[in-house]
Amino acid sequence: MLKRIHVQHLTLGMHIDGFCAPWMEHPFWRNHFVLSDPHDLERVRNSSVQEVWIDTSKGLDVAPEPETAEARVTTPVAPPAPLPAPVRDTLPTPAAVEYARAAVICNKSRQAMADIFQDAQLGRPLNTALAQGLVQEISDSIMRNPDAMVSLARLKTADNYTYMHSVAVCGLMVALALQLQLDEEQTRCAGMGGLLHDLGKAAMPMDVLNKPGKLTDAEFAIIKAHPVEGHKMLLNDPSVDAMVLDIVLHHHEKADGSGYPEGLKGDEISLLARMGAICDVYDAITSDRPYKKGWDPSEALRMMASWTNSHLDGRMFQAFVKSRGIYPTGSLVRLSSGRIGVVTAQSEGALLKPVVKVFFSTRSNLRLPPFLIDLSAPDCKEKIVAREDPQQWQFPDLNPLWSGFEPAAL
Repeated sequence: MLKRIHVQHLTLGMHIDGFCAPWMEHPFWRNHFVLSDPHDLERVRNSSVQEVWIDTSKGLDVAPEPETAEARVTTPVAPPAPLPAPVRDTLPTPAAVEYARAAVICNKSRQAMADIFQDAQLGRPLNTALAQGLVQEISDSIMRNPDAMVSLARLKTADNYTYMHSVAVCGLMVALALQLQLDEEQTRCAGMGGLLHDLGKAAMPMDVLNKPGKLTDAEFAIIKAHPVEGHKMLLNDPSVDAMVLDIVLHHHEKADGSGYPEGLKGDEISLLARMGAICDVYDAITSDRPYKKGWDPSEALRMMASWTNSHLDGRMFQAFVKSRGIYPTGSLVRLSSGRIGVVTAQSEGALLKPVVKVFFSTRSNLRLPPFLIDLSAPDCKEKIVAREDPQQWQFPDLNPLWSGFEPAAL
């Protein structure tokens, strides 16, 4: 039986079945669990959440009040009110504000994905409510500011790569769906497919999955099974849409038929699976790995352009570039003045003129106090003349310069 109670009536042993607050306002990445840790109880009471739902069939009930004569009078008991619909905030937000909000979402999403992968390893069913909540929060952030969430999710550590890769691909899929003007259902499925596309890696041997070097042919054959394994995990879940299943199974198919697991080619690969292939590749090659530094985002796009029509869908890739920009956030660039900066945001309708944070002079070979230049401003005389290789310059604070965060902080 569900009951809605004030947080002050919460006790250890109760089964929480929902928080009467938006997902981002409560201190947990899950909504259904038995409250067993005193520290967790304190976290709920110290948060902004005022009321929660408990399920008395799965945990303790509220202690009964001392009975009085008046209380013995039988009165009808109203059924519990439905859970309030989450309040969605999708109004445009300045980049600096959204980066802070996106950092919180990244943190909670990483923990949530760890929980989802652990459930998959143990053979438990997908926590659909948790996955849907993640997709909604990531989607709302993309709608408020199309850059912050997907850019931050690119910052990963070796320990959280698999989880944050799932978060990043989810964000990239939503951004690409919006660029393609897909309908609401397709956009939601694109996000969910991105979030779950690598779920099958939960069934992979950890020594192979986390190997800090090139895989042998035998090891690669094992890893190539992850789309089929993920598809199996989700196939009998009625809450998982067929479009999501398709992304999970076919995000490694290639336009020329050389992909896996089924060797599909061209139009045999669905639109959402072709989107998944592009978003998966982009995040993988721009992320640092134990055995390889990630490519600069603009260099990654240049390389991916050479793979179109053989591995990647050309039309879909053009839309992807429009969603990220010619010089995506985090790209290191040289300006016509000889100064070097890092792209911090895109300018609407001006793919070649992003906002750049300048911090180095090649003429004096000295660092400069960082300052922003909007290359799309009517009076701006600067322009980008070249991409720069971060590996050549080795600026130690490049990520904090554009994002304000180190990977370990997310």
